[in-house]
Amino acid sequence: MSTPRQPSRGSGDRKPQRPAGARPPASDPRRNPARGAARTPSRNPGERPRAPRQRTSEQRRPSAGQSRRPAGRPQPRTVRLGDSRRRLRLITVALTLVFSIFAGRLVQLQLLDSDTLAVAAGANQYYYAKLSAERGSITSSDGVALATTVDAYDVVADPTFYPPDKTRIPDAPEQAAALLAPILGRSKDQLAAALHTPKTKWVMLAPRQSPEVKKQITDLRASLTKQTDTKECRAQRALLGKPAEQGGRQYLDSACVNPLVGLGFTDSKQRVYPAGGVAANLVGFVNSDGVGTGGLELQYQKELAGRDGRVTYASGAGRVVPTSAGGSQQLPVPGLDLRLTVNRDIQWAAQRAITDQVANAGAEKGYVVVQDVKTGQILAMATSPGFDPNNLRAAKADQLGNAAVQDAYEPGSTAKLMTMAAVLDTGSAKWDTHVTVPNTLQRSDRVFHDDIDHPTWYLTLAGVLAKSSNIGTIEAAEHLGKTQQESNRILGDYLHRFGIGQPTGLGFPGETRGILAKPETWSGSQQYTVPFGQGLSVSALQATSVFSTIANGGVRVTPSLLAGTTGPDGRYTPAPAGEQTQVVKPETAKTLTEMLESVVSDEQGTGGAAQIPGYRVAGKTGTANRVDPKTGKYSGYTASFIGFAPAEAPRVTVSCVIQDPVNGHFGGQLCGPVFKQVMEFTLKTLHAAPSGSEPPNLPVDWKP
Repeated sequence: MSTPRQPSRGSGDRKPQRPAGARPPASDPRRNPARGAARTPSRNPGERPRAPRQRTSEQRRPSAGQSRRPAGRPQPRTVRLGDSRRRLRLITVALTLVFSIFAGRLVQLQLLDSDTLAVAAGANQYYYAKLSAERGSITSSDGVALATTVDAYDVVADPTFYPPDKTRIPDAPEQAAALLAPILGRSKDQLAAALHTPKTKWVMLAPRQSPEVKKQITDLRASLTKQTDTKECRAQRALLGKPAEQGGRQYLDSACVNPLVGLGFTDSKQRVYPAGGVAANLVGFVNSDGVGTGGLELQYQKELAGRDGRVTYASGAGRVVPTSAGGSQQLPVPGLDLRLTVNRDIQWAAQRAITDQVANAGAEKGYVVVQDVKTGQILAMATSPGFDPNNLRAAKADQLGNAAVQDAYEPGSTAKLMTMAAVLDTGSAKWDTHVTVPNTLQRSDRVFHDDIDHPTWYLTLAGVLAKSSNIGTIEAAEHLGKTQQESNRILGDYLHRFGIGQPTGLGFPGETRGILAKPETWSGSQQYTVPFGQGLSVSALQATSVFSTIANGGVRVTPSLLAGTTGPDGRYTPAPAGEQTQVVKPETAKTLTEMLESVVSDEQGTGGAAQIPGYRVAGKTGTANRVDPKTGKYSGYTASFIGFAPAEAPRVTVSCVIQDPVNGHFGGQLCGPVFKQVMEFTLKTLHAAPSGSEPPNLPVDWKP
């Protein structure tokens, strides 16, 4: 019996071809081998397939404990859904933590750090700018400005404009410096060096220049711009950077470049002194920041400077927000205007007179002081050589001060007035007391003599002052007390009353107190030199005040320079009157005035050069050995003359001091003419009536 042959598969029996990568259908047993094995029973070859058997629900569902799959077959992975309640708890905890962090940070920002953050926010939100106060003016007694503030301009530059690749010329800084140097008054090298800093976008070339300087530079820059806009220059610019074969250029001709394109101007203020050198030693000057550095500019810095204001703007992204809230403005308060007691015309006359005489005498320096004897006000205080505060670069350091109050010098014979005042005021002698004056006098370890050799003089006390005898003054001072120590003490007390060795009360910067040792420390020779003005030092203002005290009936008035101030509201406030001190009795002052007249009017007096026609003049000459401040040793002379007029009704005191003259050295010879010139001008300026009487002409000598 033949074995039945496996029937061949025809095209209809062929197994369907599945595309590569395609998944078998869900019914394909290959998709789940286990399921296919379970559902497809084995059959014999040639056996007709049987129809699938229908299972009941009981047959399809396994009983409890019975495996869903036949034994020995792989178990499929079971996917279980997570616990939704647990997941919800985790999410709740996470959200709680996040919200807790936010809440804590919010509490920190709103409660704990709110003030600090507000300040920081304000600092970043607002822009603050200073509003400079205008500096007050300084005027003479008639209201004419001696120092004032005007609009000015700082000349600045941007050095990044000047490299060769920008200007197209190799030496642009040098060309700009050459053009600016004569206008700004600065050296070419200094200006060129400032422009040779390309990493800096701003340099100051010249601060506080006048509007005239700005116009000069502006006009010059416009002229250069016009000159460079020519057909030839435009053609050169078109060739810049092109190849050489096409006529290219690397640089332009200098005539086609404006080297001032990098300049600019910023608004500023400038302190100017319309009177130039007149009263410069008094007024002083300011530094580059506009702060008072010398004279009254320094003394009254706070009052003149005023109070700066401030403006606040809201800002955003570096720009001002003008409509925002929170902006504020505090206006500046201008400084006070100072009105001085100085008469501008008298100051000018004093300045001219002392300058001329210092030059004629070949002296180191000199000074003149003019004081009102009744009020103590300074009408003039001139120093030579002086300086122009508008051009400080031209002044030497030792010219910038006020020597009339800052120099301490040995006064010489002008100090004899104080010795005579002590003798008369204590009743130790009278003006007509007879004094025998030998040619020399031995005291302590020294031999004293007068300026000239002479036979024995027989002088009155008035004659001792008129002829300026050192020996006669020593003899008079010895009678102040029963012992030399007591005489020293009494004389020292009077010197102190006159203000020697203490501040004048002016309060001027750098003012000297003078030098006056305590009487108990005076050396053997010093106790005899102090009476005639050596061994002590004074300032010119102190010496002037001594004579004003006698002219004022023995009452010393504290010197003053400030007449009053004018505030921003325009209200003028007078300065308080100077303090008054009775130094000697009025009758003593009257006698001393008559004795001083003899110095000028008597033919034997040393002050004949100070006579003024029509006016009675009281004064005293002085010639002292000068202490060189550099070596501390005597070198040269100090010549002086101090007096007041009209003697019968004194109005003003004028003092003249000349240091280290070469052409002559006597006070009457050098300072007498200066006194006369300044006093005549002052009396005419003040409309002082001429004297209606003759001087008393007290006898100078007596016959034994």
